[in-house]
Amino acid sequence: MSAPTPSRSFCGLRHGATDWNRQGLFQGRTDNPLNEDGLRQANEAADLLRGAGISRIVASPLVRAARTAEIVADAIAAPLTIDAGIIEFDFGSFEGLPVRDLMIRHGVKSATGLVSILPADGENWDTMTERSLRTVALWLDRYPDDYVLFVCHDAVMQGIANALTGSYFKNSHGTPFRYVHDRAGWRVEQLIT
Repeated sequence: MSAPTPSRSFCGLRHGATDWNRQGLFQGRTDNPLNEDGLRQANEAADLLRGAGISRIVASPLVRAARTAEIVADAIAAPLTIDAGIIEFDFGSFEGLPVRDLMIRHGVKSATGLVSILPADGENWDTMTERSLRTVALWLDRYPDDYVLFVCHDAVMQGIANALTGSYFKNSHGTPFRYVHDRAGWRVEQLIT
């Protein structure tokens, strides 16, 4: 069963950085906190989002995303809900290993290549994409008058982007993006106010 396509535009924000992000390690479900850089990035995202019209925030339960969302919610006075439907991808036996080393070892140079080498003991990429899209669609349908921000993770945001637009994008910590739906279809663009 495939996930429903979201009915309208929404925003996504990758959590601020952790020590494992800085070390280039697969993080997945490992529940690491934000580091100093990550806290700074969360506050900068909050400043940027003040004028974006966000009226509801939904966040992954992992502490790095939940803390980022709390900082943004406090700054813009928007309600925040935690939803495990946008929790990070489970990388299985890759968690804690260096991303670059595994890409070199398997001869892959892109996100598409990376998806092709994921271990069988982790989550299925398509399953993660479907649960993430379903979660986004449910929140958008439940609150049709709200402009919703989903504070989550790179794999979740990439899976959604690829499903909607057919491609991945460069996603930085603490940088908000709009998933825009219009007559031309879907596109992902960095939010700049």
